[in-house]
Amino acid sequence: MTRICILGGGFGGLYTALNLSRLPWAVMPEIILIDKSDRFLFTPFLYELVTGEMQEWEIAPTFAELLADTGIQFVQGLVTNIDLVTKQVEINIGQRSILTYDRLVLAIGGETPMNLVAGAEEYAIPFRNLNDFYRLNSKLELLEASNRDKIRVCIAGGGSSGVELACKIADRLKDRGRVRLVDRNNKILSNSTDANRKIAELALSQRGVWTDLNTRVLQVNDGEVTLDYSDGSDTLPVDIVMWTVGSTFSKMLQNLPLEHGRQGTITTETTLQVKDYPDVFAIGDLASCFDSNSSLVPATAQVAFQQSQYCAWNIWASLNQKALVPFSYIPLGEFISLGIDGATASIFGKFSIDGLPAHVMRRLAYLLRMPTLQHQWKIGSHWLTKPLIEMFRKSVN
Repeated sequence: MTRICILGGGFGGLYTALNLSRLPWAVMPEIILIDKSDRFLFTPFLYELVTGEMQEWEIAPTFAELLADTGIQFVQGLVTNIDLVTKQVEINIGQRSILTYDRLVLAIGGETPMNLVAGAEEYAIPFRNLNDFYRLNSKLELLEASNRDKIRVCIAGGGSSGVELACKIADRLKDRGRVRLVDRNNKILSNSTDANRKIAELALSQRGVWTDLNTRVLQVNDGEVTLDYSDGSDTLPVDIVMWTVGSTFSKMLQNLPLEHGRQGTITTETTLQVKDYPDVFAIGDLASCFDSNSSLVPATAQVAFQQSQYCAWNIWASLNQKALVPFSYIPLGEFISLGIDGATASIFGKFSIDGLPAHVMRRLAYLLRMPTLQHQWKIGSHWLTKPLIEMFRKSVN
């Protein structure tokens, strides 16, 4: 039986597997999805956990739940080696295991580099997965339970992740919070539209978030952070440092004998096939991919979602002697969560909305991006009934 191995269960990997299972196979191949976690994480909603707007089950369903009745096999394990010559993948599942593949999909997400400045690895917290949220939430709960008057949080990185975190933490801590956003550029959200940036700047200002631009973090220590401004440096007391700067990949991926781009990304053809290895496809954060318009696509969940459709089709086409299709990226816009019940939305990059309408649009758009109809229905019905249940509880009390 033909075997397709998919490494990584994020947007690119999981959605490729699901799309493959729905294609018209004469004989269904063996589709194996491999991830080190037992759960899929809908990362755009990770920030909602900070404020308690959403629960863990909503944004992190198990692979077992999502893949039930799909025919896709799930293996929880850490990929430790890939042999492109023998077409074998080595996995640690508590013991060493080897899988041979006919087609391979590389969709292992990036990691936050914590070695960029002294002390970051020891004292700063990244924000990419559930474990990062647990670490942040544990620290916040201890500080909130303490008798200290102010809780000081420094966030390194003024991209969308840093901005969303700053607004959520500020809303959670309210008057006790002293939140500082640090970025080396002369503006936040350097890759966003001007309209979204202005709305985000206002949201930060309304929450009392200090924004230090043209500023670098020089060092992180226990209880303090050293910042390098354009006119000098200063060491400030801090309770929590969040690190949202940069992206890198595991040494195993970086050491593969493939053509690599910036930060260790893997260079692909427009068909998403890895250069010189037509049986291997790469999508998501780790792929340096130019689309059919010769434009380098960004490393976003939106891109990975669209790539998964092309990747699945091209794998099917390569196994059925059909023509492969070059990836064509359609930028649909950008959503940025700005605190509780707030957001800004750029639609096709042409116009923006903000506030509650953007928040509702963001929720609905992401609901439709949930991986299965069953999970969409489960979450959608929960969202509809939640206000009624809360109203009933208030009336009873």
